[in-house]
Amino acid sequence: MGRSITFIYGVGVYAVFLGTFLYSIGFVGNVLVPKSIDSGVQGPVTASVLINLVLLSLFALQHSIMARPAFKRVWTTLIPKPAERSTYILMTCAALIMIFLFWQPLPAKVWDVSQTMAGTALLALFWGGWLVVLASTFMIDHFDLFGLKQIYAHLRDRKATQSGFVKTGLYRLVRHPIMTGFLIAFWATPIMSVGHLLFALVTTGYIVIAVLHLEEKDLIAEIGDDYLTYRREVPAFVPGIGRGQ
Repeated sequence: MGRSITFIYGVGVYAVFLGTFLYSIGFVGNVLVPKSIDSGVQGPVTASVLINLVLLSLFALQHSIMARPAFKRVWTTLIPKPAERSTYILMTCAALIMIFLFWQPLPAKVWDVSQTMAGTALLALFWGGWLVVLASTFMIDHFDLFGLKQIYAHLRDRKATQSGFVKTGLYRLVRHPIMTGFLIAFWATPIMSVGHLLFALVTTGYIVIAVLHLEEKDLIAEIGDDYLTYRREVPAFVPGIGRGQ
C-alpha cells in the first residue's frame, strides 16, 4: 500500500468514524436516527436478548483482541504498520454498525421520568457524557488515537512521534475519562427501556473488565512504574472512588 493510498484510506476511515460516532449518539439517545435502541417492533424476548448479547459480544471480542500488542505484532506483518490504527478503528465501526442494524428492541420501560425535572437533568447528563468522551480524546492525542497522525507521518516519510505519559485535564481526576463519558451517556436517560438497560449493563461490565484487566496491564508493561504510581493516586472512572484499582 503506497503512502498516498494509505493516507486516503486513513482519512476515509476517520470520516467513517465521525459518522459512526454521531450515529451512536442518536442510537443510544433515540434521537435523529432511523433506527435507535428502542425503535422497531419487538420480537420474542428470549431471541431478542440472545441476538443483542451476541452483537455486544462480537464488539467486545473485536475491540479487545485487536487492541492487544501480541495481535498487533502479527497483524502488522499483513498490513502496513501506519495503517494499523486506522484498520482497528474501521473494524470497531463495523462492529458498531452491526449493532445499529441488528439490535432487537425491548421497549418495556424500567423507568420514565421524561416529563420531570429529573428527566431534564438526565438528558443534560446524557449530552454531557458524550462531550466528556470527545473532549477527553483531545486531552491526550486525538489524531494519534484515530490513526491520523500515523498516516500523515507516513505520507511525509517520517516516523510518527508518540506523546509521553502526562496527566492533563480530566486525566488528573480519573484514569479513563473517555470510558467515564461513555458510562454517563449509557446510563443517563429519561426513559430506560429493558433493551437500553441490557445495553448499559453489558457495556458497563465490558468496560470495567477490558480496562482494568486488559488495557491497564498493557499500560503497565509499556509505561512501568509511572503508571503504577498514577494508578495508586488517581481512580479509574469516578473521581475520588477506587484509587489503586
